[in-house]
Amino acid sequence: MAFNLEEQEQIANLRDSWKKYGNAVITLLFIVALGVLGYKGWNFYNLRQSDQAAALYDQLSPLLVVRDGARTSRIAEDLREKYARSAYAALGSLAQARLAFDLNDLNGAKSSLQWVIDRSGNPDYQAIARIQLAGVQLDQKDYAAALAALEGKIPDAFQGAMLDRRGDVLLAQNKLSEAREAYRQALEKMQENEPGKALIQHKLDAVGVTPAA
Repeated sequence: MAFNLEEQEQIANLRDSWKKYGNAVITLLFIVALGVLGYKGWNFYNLRQSDQAAALYDQLSPLLVVRDGARTSRIAEDLREKYARSAYAALGSLAQARLAFDLNDLNGAKSSLQWVIDRSGNPDYQAIARIQLAGVQLDQKDYAAALAALEGKIPDAFQGAMLDRRGDVLLAQNKLSEAREAYRQALEKMQENEPGKALIQHKLDAVGVTPAA
């Protein structure tokens, strides 16, 4: 089906917005996730591990500020090698992936996120990594892999973010009706005060047009 000029302009504007603000949104999600999960990880970790991994993880924050990719990678790798079963190994990998994405090292980001998915064993960390991995794959136009990353069981708290990312991938494929449905479901899954809900509504408004014959 064809779309009229006004509808095409709306869709083009939405894609331009993603190019301008998409990276910032992904970075924001990383920051929020690391803050919230870092607190949870601290409580969990105190029950199981020594303070050495915590001290190692604490070194990441200033490195993220100065965007030191090499040292961030070394610390994240140390956490994975020495404390692979701790929460901090997953959190360190998420931090490494966030910085790699910011530095346009998409393959490095993918590798760190895949480690979290394969090795962390924590459904919350795995869900965040899957959503972010799909975002990186979306940037690489690997749409099939992005959709595959979003398949499977995911904790209820991340359903909205997963559906939002699914909508982004479908939109990039020009599957507007499917993207519209994904955004609609994402809004239904999210709480009223949840970050990003207004942006999803904006996306839905942009693709929520009726196709012309």
